Amino acid sequence: MPRLVMKFGGTSVANMDRIRNVARHVKREVDAGFEVAVVVSAMSGKTNELIAFVEDASKLHDKGEYDAVVASGEQITSGLLAIALQEMSIPARSWQGWQIPIETSDAHGAARIESIRGDKIIAGFTAGQVAVVAGFQGIHSSTGRLTTLGRGGSDTSAVAIAAAIGADRCDIYTDVDGVYTTDPRIVPQARRLDRVAFEEMLEMASLGAKVLQVRSVEVAMVHKVKTFVRSSLDDPDDPKPGTLICDEEDILEQQVVTGIAFSKDEAQITLRRVADKPGVAALIFGPLADANINVDMIIQVVSNDQKTTDLTFTVVTADFERAKAILEKHKDGIAYETLQGATDVVKISAIGIGMRSHAGIAARAFKALADKGINIRAITTSEIKFSVLIDKDYTELAVRTLHSLYGLDKA
Repeated sequence: MPRLVMKFGGTSVANMDRIRNVARHVKREVDAGFEVAVVVSAMSGKTNELIAFVEDASKLHDKGEYDAVVASGEQITSGLLAIALQEMSIPARSWQGWQIPIETSDAHGAARIESIRGDKIIAGFTAGQVAVVAGFQGIHSSTGRLTTLGRGGSDTSAVAIAAAIGADRCDIYTDVDGVYTTDPRIVPQARRLDRVAFEEMLEMASLGAKVLQVRSVEVAMVHKVKTFVRSSLDDPDDPKPGTLICDEEDILEQQVVTGIAFSKDEAQITLRRVADKPGVAALIFGPLADANINVDMIIQVVSNDQKTTDLTFTVVTADFERAKAILEKHKDGIAYETLQGATDVVKISAIGIGMRSHAGIAARAFKALADKGINIRAITTSEIKFSVLIDKDYTELAVRTLHSLYGLDKA
């Protein structure tokens, strides 16, 4: 029989009415002849509530105990959905990450999946049983401690389980009916994409599109797991097709630009008059890397006398103050004159595998933004995307301008 993994996020299981609606989606696929594993998140808002309990108990809490608390939200949802399915006369049982087991690294709060044994789930299929799996969680094999995979980790759980059991596809259900060319709240003309290549989705997820977690796309791409993004709010008896995330070869007609993403979670740091000498970049970025601070959009401008340089880069807003403190601590070694920072910036990105074979795509964007009076602070490019850093006040204008420029508006 064909196998299917279905994943439902927090808004999809926010209350018992929605959990019953999820059960109807599962029943549809069971009736269609699929062996089904369901991966669920905690009910909407539950994880934040649990995190607040932990922080109230202690600001300097043990990370292992943090995981023990916050993973309980998924345990509740998995049990409730299994009960709802049983009420519909569908055999089902709940599984926690450690029962499967989903083995992970020991990085509590941000663990990475190392292995999954799917034999117990497959044995349940043989008995005609639906597996309802608590997402977001696993177990460290050496310590036996429960771990969590970080925000959005249920997406990664679902794709990894799909790979482990050899599922024909993985359906990620959210509160939107697919992947759009950009955020429809900013551009009403944005349209749902029928298909998106793994590489494009990986860029979109990392550059601000919040439909899928980045690591889930990485796992899907490595293991060639065909993944659909669909809406759990659709009528279970008349679901929409959603968006298929697949290999580039499975897309017949490729647009030059597939989508426009944006991230407001950006901060800019500029070091003025840094000594221009070998090893200075390592002195700057080494301590940031040691503190697990990711750096993006690096720009270096050498002075006319070639003795000093100005160096600008971006970090996520949450790391802004910590990054400044680290750089100030190492000021004497780096030998910069002043440090300047800004959080009123946004990163706008255009993504498309068609960029590989077309020249001048970014240049058109730079001219279009200039014509609208939008100043570009920084630029980065890769084979299938380019990003610009601009003032946050121009976010909507810039997104609309680029969306229209590349013909992504609805016909």
